[in-house]
Amino acid sequence: MNWTDYPDREILALDLAETLADALNAALRNKDRVTLAVPGGTSPGPVFDALSQVHLPWDRVTVMLTDERWVPESSDRSNTALLRRTLLTGQAAAATLLPFYADTDTPEESLDALSARIAEALPIDVMLIGMGADMHTASIFPGADRLDDALSDDAPVLLPMRAPGAPEPRVTLTAPVLRDAMDIHLLIMGPDKKAAIETARRLPPSEAPVAVLLDAAQVHYAD
Repeated sequence: MNWTDYPDREILALDLAETLADALNAALRNKDRVTLAVPGGTSPGPVFDALSQVHLPWDRVTVMLTDERWVPESSDRSNTALLRRTLLTGQAAAATLLPFYADTDTPEESLDALSARIAEALPIDVMLIGMGADMHTASIFPGADRLDDALSDDAPVLLPMRAPGAPEPRVTLTAPVLRDAMDIHLLIMGPDKKAAIETARRLPPSEAPVAVLLDAAQVHYAD
């Protein structure tokens, strides 16, 4: 696990955005199109704000989430809607967003179609991902109903996931897809998450799902 400390969150956001932009530019020198995978939630917002203003050939970038709540974009819990307001603005408005939600009652009804489109954009070239205090990553939660399936080496691209404390179903990229990303950046902030990631290094993925990424990830941290 590679670790970078930043003196504050503002500097982290600016430097991490530059790091991601450099990684995308490097990938674009070798491929016609590249895939950027990003998390939902509010923590990466300042990173997205900075990255969205970077001059890149964004029309050659496909953006996908690492996971999504099964809610429409009209919901205030939609990561897709949040992404449109933060990353997919300014220069980055030219990027192509790959959807993780369809208008069906359950994710299972749309899973095959969503998975097929996602598979076409793999492997992920650059990935920013987060971690919860419970050591989950994407929507691979300890105690989730399909945790073993999501961690399996032969897991499908995308799985529905239901977990204690999660008020709605989710869909998530699985461990092999996340682990196979070419360039992995893990964003954590605050002493609680710093302690959690240290604990995760000593636990199996079944107890700390983020452990599947730690050998390959560059960790970006600020208090």
